[in-house]
Amino acid sequence: MPVLAVETSCDETSVAVVRDGAILSNVVSSQIALHTEYGGVVPELAAREHLRNFPSVARTALAQAGVSAADIDAVAATQGPGLPTALLVGFKAAQAIAFALRKPFIGINHHEAHLYSPWIGDFAGFQPNVSLIVSGGHTILARVESLFHHHVLGSTLDDAAGECFDKTGKLIGLPYPAGPEIDKLAEHGDPKAFDFPRPLINDAGDDFSFSGLKTSVRYFLRDNPGLMNDGKKIRDLCAGIQAAIVDVLVAKTIRAAERTGAGCVTASGGVTCNRVLRRELEDACGKNGFALRLAENKFCTDNAAMIGILAERKFLSGVTATPLDAEIEPGMAL
Repeated sequence: MPVLAVETSCDETSVAVVRDGAILSNVVSSQIALHTEYGGVVPELAAREHLRNFPSVARTALAQAGVSAADIDAVAATQGPGLPTALLVGFKAAQAIAFALRKPFIGINHHEAHLYSPWIGDFAGFQPNVSLIVSGGHTILARVESLFHHHVLGSTLDDAAGECFDKTGKLIGLPYPAGPEIDKLAEHGDPKAFDFPRPLINDAGDDFSFSGLKTSVRYFLRDNPGLMNDGKKIRDLCAGIQAAIVDVLVAKTIRAAERTGAGCVTASGGVTCNRVLRRELEDACGKNGFALRLAENKFCTDNAAMIGILAERKFLSGVTATPLDAEIEPGMAL
């Protein structure tokens, strides 16, 4: 059953076609170049670009999948969370397509799609796990007991990890999004050259906080103005910031897995593309006897394939279709 899926929760316009757990197409149109000028995503501009890009992205997705609109058996779209104006474009477009085709429509939780994205291509191997979802807007730890049965253990109290990467990178003068730039520069830096705080790393709870780290970097730069003229020290600075964020993410994830008795750890979301985070999670899980499933990089950033895969599984499991007059839920909880 081909499922047409749409994702427009932030600044990527994405349409995918999936069938029987296979991804036939997954087209993503990024707006990074547009928003770089402003140092972050501008919601109104994002919505405008979604409106402009959606028709061509949808046509390309269908063409790459080798199916026509008449072949589609169900339509899915991200219902939330996300930027309201951005969500509206994709959600309403998908509802209109479902109405025109007289096919069932399924609204999908963006976080839930990330949660199960590490299992794309191998749901038969699914096992209960503790999952880290880490992106520019969210940092969440969840316990997944079985498919579609999960609960949140903890989340960010202020800045998300990806937001901390971007904001500290902006302080350094790096372009948006700064996370990938910090990753590149840190590769040739010394993570021990500068010591930054690891907020809540020793706290027994599962919540995160990164605003203190951002503030620490701000004051460090204020007190060391000459550092910005030294390329090596900038690389060391990036390595130090990255190490502080990764240490917190890994320590709290492993602690949650130990406490809950989970035999498996998963990670997804845009920040999971970070090479040091992937490596440190692999090392920590190996040392502590946990299996590890990391979402593929192409499914870490926002994409419609993960929306479609989850929607298909829900549809086949008998989940009730979403009403065609349903509204977006920008603050939708996992």
